[in-house]
Amino acid sequence: MKNKLLYVALYGIIAAALVSCGNSKTTANSKESQAVQAAVGPEFVADSAYAYCKTQCDFGPRTMNSEAHDLCGKWIAGKFRSFGLEVIEQKATLKGYDGTSLRATNIIAVHNPKARQRILLCAHWDTRPWADNDPDSANWRKPVTGANDGASGVAVMLELARLVAKSDSLAVGVDFVCFDAEDWGTPSWSDTPDDGNSWALGAQHWAANPHVKDYSARFGILLDMVGGTGATFSREGMSLQYAPEIVEKVWNAAHAIGHSSMFPNKEGGMVTDDHIPVNEKLHIPTIDIIPYYDSCPQSSFGPTWHTVNDTMDNIDRNTLTAVGQTVIQVLYSEK
Repeated sequence: MKNKLLYVALYGIIAAALVSCGNSKTTANSKESQAVQAAVGPEFVADSAYAYCKTQCDFGPRTMNSEAHDLCGKWIAGKFRSFGLEVIEQKATLKGYDGTSLRATNIIAVHNPKARQRILLCAHWDTRPWADNDPDSANWRKPVTGANDGASGVAVMLELARLVAKSDSLAVGVDFVCFDAEDWGTPSWSDTPDDGNSWALGAQHWAANPHVKDYSARFGILLDMVGGTGATFSREGMSLQYAPEIVEKVWNAAHAIGHSSMFPNKEGGMVTDDHIPVNEKLHIPTIDIIPYYDSCPQSSFGPTWHTVNDTMDNIDRNTLTAVGQTVIQVLYSEK
């Protein structure tokens, strides 16, 4: 799924700044967590998340206005309902970079709606219509399967929802928001200038029109491309701008339960993603868990990003587990 090109977006001012694959740097004010915590909450089941990821891919590319997109959306909403969550399907017609009308559906699943204290978890569920970062230019106008970039984040959220719904020990309510129309951003082969606003259309719409009037949450966590082989998750730059305390909370949790190698205390790039409108419009401190491949020559998002190779062959249960169990640790540590 990923948000496409990398942009430096400083409090609403977006200036193009591609991040080099080999330009990882240590966060100046970060340090190895000294926290010692016991694992809390249920055990994340990677096989379950993997199966949810595969089911989405079995529909085919979930590109906007396609039958596969619509069928998969119904399946996602149905899975959340099967776990006992309240589901809202927020429909809107959004405009793509090229003027295309996009039939979008943000899928919101609500756990414990009566809880006043809430946590936001989110991911996008649509897939890229064009493999415009593929090494073979013949593939640039082919759709992306989106096993990692789209399906993995939703798969982790579905497994989290299943586990949370079975538990009565969670002290907060959780809102799972699946954003649509994230990946219709301006393709690299287009002559249309890309100012960054063509991405994250569903998130932009939801942040301006939340499913609950005056919606608020303690914080939010965006899951983007959280299943790739060889992934590590550096501290994303815009997350550090908007919500440094939440970055610290999440990375501390990862380190406390043994996933420090996948969550290094290093700063990655600054990314235009679904968390930007949530921070800027709703002022909910929201971070992005997104991979940073600092030595990948093809993309700092990894070798399959926006290519025809973003398939289940490159999904790793260990990556799904590291992310899913870290989020569980965060949720069940809230009071």
